[in-house]
Amino acid sequence: MLALSANLTQVKESPASFVRGAWARLHPLPGGKQVFTHMMGLFGPYAGSIHPLVEEMHHGYARVRMPYRRAIKNHLGSVHAAALFNLAEFTVIMTLSHTVPDEARFIVAGAQIDYLSKARSDLVGVCECPQINGSERREYQIPVTLFDMQGKAVASALVRALIGPKKPAQAH
Repeated sequence: MLALSANLTQVKESPASFVRGAWARLHPLPGGKQVFTHMMGLFGPYAGSIHPLVEEMHHGYARVRMPYRRAIKNHLGSVHAAALFNLAEFTVIMTLSHTVPDEARFIVAGAQIDYLSKARSDLVGVCECPQINGSERREYQIPVTLFDMQGKAVASALVRALIGPKKPAQAH
């Protein structure tokens, strides 16, 4: 863990490379997926509020679980819309973090989400994104679907992500 978190310069200079490396090292270890997801939550603390767990991740794909618990429920006892959106966005960010080339960076530029059904169980976000081969400035539409534990789609989102070249490093 210390070796992964010690070089914050690497994280800033090449976040995608860091994410890929951290996932490769940690996910096969006992408790490694939990440690990896916790580390990602440190970079984006708001995402940690839904207690996600990255279950699977590879180039162009991520699967993230969110536990059903009181803190994410609405007044009807189902998962709050904000938690659904947060899971969709986090799943896309994990997918892009593992997919964009090292010379590129990305930011979420917008999103549309459709709530299909009430959710009253753990949820799984699944994202498959298009091939991203370069760092030229371009907007991508990234689909993500949220499923309940019975495999029923409860929400579907389309996240707009802006991919572009990294800013040149500034001399100190």
